[in-house]
Amino acid sequence: MTDSTNSPAINPSTHLQQSWRQALIALVLLLVWTLFLYRDTGLAMATIWYRSETFTHGFLVPPIVLWLIWRQRRAIAVLAPRPMVGALAFVAMTAFVWLLGEMVAVNAVTQLAFVAMLVLCVPVVLGVAVTRSILFPLAFLFFCVPIGEFLLPQLMEWTANFTVLALRLSGIPVYREGLQFVIPSGNWSVVEACSGVRYLIASLTVGTLFAYLNYTSTTRRVLFIGVSILVPVLANWLRAYMIVMLGHYSGNKLAVGVDHLIYGWVFFGIVIMMMFIVGARWAEPELEPAPAITTSTVSVQSGNALRLWGVTLTFALFAVIPVLAAWSFNQSKSVSPLSLGVPAALAGDWRANLGDRPDFKPVYENPTGEINATYMSGERRVGLYLGYYRQQNYERKLVSSSNVLVPGKGSNWAQVASGSRTLVINGNQVALRTAELRGNAASEAAKEGRLVVWQIYWINGSLTASDYLAKMYSAFYRLTGRGDDSAVIVVYTSKDQMGGGEMALESFMSANFGAINEVLSNARQVRH
Repeated sequence: MTDSTNSPAINPSTHLQQSWRQALIALVLLLVWTLFLYRDTGLAMATIWYRSETFTHGFLVPPIVLWLIWRQRRAIAVLAPRPMVGALAFVAMTAFVWLLGEMVAVNAVTQLAFVAMLVLCVPVVLGVAVTRSILFPLAFLFFCVPIGEFLLPQLMEWTANFTVLALRLSGIPVYREGLQFVIPSGNWSVVEACSGVRYLIASLTVGTLFAYLNYTSTTRRVLFIGVSILVPVLANWLRAYMIVMLGHYSGNKLAVGVDHLIYGWVFFGIVIMMMFIVGARWAEPELEPAPAITTSTVSVQSGNALRLWGVTLTFALFAVIPVLAAWSFNQSKSVSPLSLGVPAALAGDWRANLGDRPDFKPVYENPTGEINATYMSGERRVGLYLGYYRQQNYERKLVSSSNVLVPGKGSNWAQVASGSRTLVINGNQVALRTAELRGNAASEAAKEGRLVVWQIYWINGSLTASDYLAKMYSAFYRLTGRGDDSAVIVVYTSKDQMGGGEMALESFMSANFGAINEVLSNARQVRH
């Protein structure tokens, strides 16, 4: 028998330091590996930070996250890193989500998945206890993802609603069409810069950080974050109203041009400063620092190093699989321009008027092929636009924020109404997007009156009016090997023509959707 009293004692502090040394090496390797594999996604994020004032704060988020983690270093130091095998399931799901986003070229999806992969490195390598101690800094990292512009249409609509209502309550007569309105002193419109999305994102980011640093109770933190969402929205409504009033009473000498943006930021800065001053009155003291290392805080586990490097290698494998899959999907030849061919005649006596210049053309960038033609049937006149897309990527894709009926600036047309309706096609009810366009006064389009426009997506033969469903269909068909051939179908006509524009479009689509579908299906068979 041996005398146990002569055996060297295990120093918990030394063992903990060794565990942390190995864990940090594994963590750094995983972070570098993930950044390398998804470098294109990361560079796309940084490019948006650089070119968009709305998301410039993205440059500050990573340093803030590192600082927040550094503040927690004492609390982290007493915790033993324990690799979490179960977190690998979330890694696999996140990697698959990134692949789906890459298949349909959706930046928001790939970038959210990329940041999630970076965050998941922590629980995989360091375990639940360490992750819990720095949960807020890890969650705050998601603020670097440039997302939020999908709120633009709703925020613009709310701003227009409030401004018009406030003007009328102030005794100023207003005539409104869509996001444009006229008062006795001039014309105004709510554009993207007036939406307040910049104020909202900036306030939410700073407000969330303020709540974390100044409050310890979850209730106060959640309430302040809610206030940081509500205040910028209300402040933007007041800003828009005050700018119109300044322009109205100054004869359009004040708060016009660039001035109204400057006034807006000054007003927003004052409002946010007041919000922080008020919020600081209920600040709570920081919790006591973590206790020093004791033997009870450390437990020795055999085989911990083996498990650490096992989960590290598994993470690295899960991370590389979607990148290789995306590379495999994208290994196709360049796409040649596709000639769709304009049908000279359609059903119901509709015939192409090839010598007539179309009144309108929606903005769809880089299509593989397109048609924009006018068809006549007696006195009825309908325009047809088809934009066809194949082998889509970030530069060439059907569903994009830059693909619109009417661009924000420089167009001869302005959209004054939008909606939806259903139409029976081949015995099935299909939802369509509808819009009403008005020609701008300074352009020749004003002579054409108003246009009624219907729009629908064709995704490998499936029809939908939803951007989200269009993306889902595209991802499904591509993953199942059927390609991503897609198109937009836009039909338009004068609102005031005999019988009404809606009736003309319904007659045209009911009679000729089969021919339109045949044109698109034939194009799908043409491969280069």
